[in-house]
Amino acid sequence: MLRSSNLSLGQRSRCHACTQGLWLMAIAGLGLSGCHHQRLPPSPTLPTHQATADLTEVPQSRVAAALPPVTHRTYELPTSVVQVVTVSPGSDNAVAVVLSDELAKLAHLAEANGAIAAINAGFFDPQNGLTTSYVTVDGAIAADPRQNPRLMDNPDLQTYLPAILNRSELRIYRCDDGVQYDVTVHAAAVPANCTIEGAVGAGPQLLPTLTGDEEGFLADNERGETVRDALGSQRPNARSAVGLMADGTVVFAIATQLHNVDVATGLTLPEMADFLNRLGVQKALNLDGGSSTGLYFAGQRYLGHLDQAGEPIERSVKSILVIR
Repeated sequence: MLRSSNLSLGQRSRCHACTQGLWLMAIAGLGLSGCHHQRLPPSPTLPTHQATADLTEVPQSRVAAALPPVTHRTYELPTSVVQVVTVSPGSDNAVAVVLSDELAKLAHLAEANGAIAAINAGFFDPQNGLTTSYVTVDGAIAADPRQNPRLMDNPDLQTYLPAILNRSELRIYRCDDGVQYDVTVHAAAVPANCTIEGAVGAGPQLLPTLTGDEEGFLADNERGETVRDALGSQRPNARSAVGLMADGTVVFAIATQLHNVDVATGLTLPEMADFLNRLGVQKALNLDGGSSTGLYFAGQRYLGHLDQAGEPIERSVKSILVIR
């Protein structure tokens, strides 16, 4: 089942008015006249590659003649509700990286930076407030994990540091022919005629393939037994991700937990990858998850992690991605 709402630039101010009111992690579309959810009729299931049974009911979004630049949809799955925001290529809306000096709530950072939509982004250490991911803002590294002593001096992480410091990131390039986006490792070369305008590290990559081993999130012993799974990749949880489609569409997605369900809820990393794949995403990056999981759209915040009473848990975060 899918619900959809859309926001054009001209609708932003009144939509805001009518909707207003609503660890060291692992490391270290249709035009609407108002702002409401519209229930769409059933449509064919998206093509899938090794889809799990839990995800087979994800419907395909209906295509309109002229989609608005920023679109929000809600996908109801058996173990999760997935909130998805897309920004169309070539629109006046731009994706940017926002870094906070102090840990702050997602909605506060989004509204202070004029965002239509926002999603939590890089890993950080909630004990000292320092980043465990590289963050680049305005072409310069603004947050460097090498400056976090709890990461760099942790004896349990020394074996994994080379991989941790070369994890994947979303890059925003300013090129001769315009803005481009990519998901690649931190040490990757910058394309000719481009400069990095912004970047935020997290990981692992979800698409085109899961890179948990290569990025130090997963490790097996000599018998092939998993001895490290820093993100609980095979356990359902609240998840956040950013994805890129072939046409340049940028996708923000969070998988939220459910209450009063007899099974673990949320999505595993492979399930999140499969969901995004069936939306048409070709490259995707896992972002900080668990109680950091959050999405903001037009004054409304969506939180992913629930406590035992079913109440959403909101952790202040270090960095976000915004659409403005």
